[in-house]
Amino acid sequence: MTRLSPGDKAPAFTLLDAEGNTVKLSDFKGRKVVLYAYPAAMTPGCTKQACDFRDNLAVFDDAGYTVLGISPDKPDKLARFVEKEGLTFPLLSDPDKETLTAYGAYGEKQLYGKAVVGVIRSTFFIDEKGNISQALYGVKATGHVAKLLKDNAL
Repeated sequence: MTRLSPGDKAPAFTLLDAEGNTVKLSDFKGRKVVLYAYPAAMTPGCTKQACDFRDNLAVFDDAGYTVLGISPDKPDKLARFVEKEGLTFPLLSDPDKETLTAYGAYGEKQLYGKAVVGVIRSTFFIDEKGNISQALYGVKATGHVAKLLKDNAL
């Protein structure tokens, strides 16, 4: 399974957001991006994580970061999630899991002590030139955003 490291080129993507708009990584050239991968919209852990990003979005904005979430959910489910939780940043749909796989955020993982295949909760910091500056795999849903803010002095 691919794992990205600092200095690697961030894999390009073209995906639909919750509103059905096409979003490309190249749309953010010259801007820093936080891309976080999560298993499924409207599940307890993913909701907590998304709301943590929402509640701290101004801090990321002030530091020059655009936050993007990515999951295998289809745009209509993402739209319901955005509406229900008042999310104010783009959620991207990767139902074929091609982008998740390219980022190393889809594959075998441990779930309740069993090996399963699925989305590996991950966060990627991408610099203005489109390179990975941080790749964090197997992160926790709860407390992760606070740890990002602390570790990156945001």
